[in-house]
Amino acid sequence: MADKMILKLQDIAARYEALSKEMSDPEVIADAQKWTEIAKAQAEISETAQKYLEYAEIEKQMNAAAEAEKTEADPEMKALFSEEVYGCRQKLEALREELKIMLLPKDKNDERNCIMEIRAGAGGDEAALFAYELYRMYLNYCERHRLKTELVDLNDTELGGIKEVVLNIGGRGAYKQLKFESGVHRVQRVPETESQGRVHTSTVTVAVLPEAEDVEVDIRDEDVRVDVYRSSGAGGQKVNKTETAIRLTHFPTGIVVTCQDERSQLKNKDKAFKVLRSRLYDYYNSKNQSEYDAHRKSLVGRGDRSERIRTYNFPQGRVTDHRIGLSLYSLDSFMMGDIDEMIEALAVAEREAQLAGGDA
Repeated sequence: MADKMILKLQDIAARYEALSKEMSDPEVIADAQKWTEIAKAQAEISETAQKYLEYAEIEKQMNAAAEAEKTEADPEMKALFSEEVYGCRQKLEALREELKIMLLPKDKNDERNCIMEIRAGAGGDEAALFAYELYRMYLNYCERHRLKTELVDLNDTELGGIKEVVLNIGGRGAYKQLKFESGVHRVQRVPETESQGRVHTSTVTVAVLPEAEDVEVDIRDEDVRVDVYRSSGAGGQKVNKTETAIRLTHFPTGIVVTCQDERSQLKNKDKAFKVLRSRLYDYYNSKNQSEYDAHRKSLVGRGDRSERIRTYNFPQGRVTDHRIGLSLYSLDSFMMGDIDEMIEALAVAEREAQLAGGDA
């Protein structure tokens, strides 16, 4: 293992031990807030520290067996020590790869909840219908993984499609699981309204934003206009006689957020501000970290929202992710929310690109 990597792991192990001692200090135990902060810091490095200690113990066993092999005169015992050295070396190689991945830079947003926005793009009614199908696909995925979904806003069409839908998705690692879905999703199929059987191409955009905490984004009252209006929907759905829908306009950025899902004006306002906070968090991070964003794009991370990231080809029963060149011929189950294979492949591609780039 490279000396640089060993030193980094030794530092992590030493910090883990120091934090463990702090947690047992009576003064720290008496201060609940401080104890919680230390426990959180310890938990963040616990897995890596424990894995390195395992590595160090096996390395120690291997060195002892190698030394014994050199001085052993009995051929049978010498062979046993040789086997032990070989077995330890195999374990160390496997642990080394695990530790490399553990040392890769972590996305600070990975464990957060997220906001998902799905919008119909080019293709008119067909795009809106596919937007609804993607919405249903993600709801099924979230249900499979016990992620909590909360509807913020939905703008539907008379044909059963969706112009736009915004969701809060909660649960540990929600952003980590869904962040690769950001981008333009293209569908190729014969619409039900197509009499000549021609394949049409439509697009839907998906944006996944990490949910921001109150303290991370400062929203001044004078920078936001709050408009209240009546909820509306296709075919008279969700129409209220009272004004409960909320529209927020953030003057410095021009970002507009609407929420009309709840019958309570206060609940709609709270949801809208949660979405606004997350959009501003994403906006300022993108603006201040353009180099980081470009790097993430090259590593498959978020994907540029202006480019096609995935194609759903219904005549061939195929879904292809263009960032990694992976095609799956299980479109029916994929559209039912069985998208784990694709998400895992994207995560692996990111890790491999980071390893190749020498980030660890």
